[in-house]
Amino acid sequence: MEEAAQPTVVPRARETLLEAHEVIKAFGGHRAVDGLTFTLARGAITGLIGPNGAGKTTLFNCLAGALKPDGGRIVLDGRDLTGAAPSRFFAAGLARTFQIPRPFPALSVLENVMLAPRGQLGEQPWANWLRPGAVAAEERRTREAAMHWLAFVGLARLAPEPARVLSGGQRKLLELARVMVSRPRLVLLDEPGAGVNPALLEQIVEKIAALNREHGTSFLVIEHNMDLVASLCSPVLVMAEGRLLTQGAPDEVLADARVVEAYLGGDAADAGPAAAPGSTAKRPTPSGDGALAA
Repeated sequence: MEEAAQPTVVPRARETLLEAHEVIKAFGGHRAVDGLTFTLARGAITGLIGPNGAGKTTLFNCLAGALKPDGGRIVLDGRDLTGAAPSRFFAAGLARTFQIPRPFPALSVLENVMLAPRGQLGEQPWANWLRPGAVAAEERRTREAAMHWLAFVGLARLAPEPARVLSGGQRKLLELARVMVSRPRLVLLDEPGAGVNPALLEQIVEKIAALNREHGTSFLVIEHNMDLVASLCSPVLVMAEGRLLTQGAPDEVLADARVVEAYLGGDAADAGPAAAPGSTAKRPTPSGDGALAA
């Protein structure tokens, strides 16, 4: 029987939560992830950026157990989970969202969140006959937790509505509520800002920051919106061609000529910081205080 994820505790700064060492994932002769090594600090909101095809989503799939690495190690909170099934990563406290959320459209918003916790007693047919009181009590607790997180993300009023009525941005908020109901230690967010209107994007960013600040939840965030990265994430990792190109504070990384060249190619790096990927305006001051473990 797999060990359930423990409640998140506000962590000590700079303590390593996840370690990836020489991770490799190849498709045919192409290495989508090519010997990648990095650590994630507990309590940090870490950004992961890079041009299309850099290997970011493949890395996410390896970190979450959806793909088995061809080489290297993945250690979460001191536990070697290399090649383990997604259920073991989830049980160890890792959850993820997807770039395009796909809730169960016919189920209510509330029911979508209530489905998330694993190992519920009511999933065992015999329990409904032999322990109906325990099943009902657990379902009440799950409902209360689901409503708490729906209220947190601002979707409580839509709890009884079918999930198909939600906008794209609201579906991303629903995904955030779904992962948080299981109280993960680390959440992998795949482009939370993609296709979201500015008002909802601001709300999503505020909720991520609040979860980090108030609950100690750590995040690894793939994102192409560089203003979002600069305002929310610290440190920032940059991938290119399956490798780690550089890492550091967001303003330093986004002004790095190698990063500009990776995004724009050719002699674009000569344009300097003004040509940094996604640059449209003066960047907000980074709010994250997590540091990448050495």
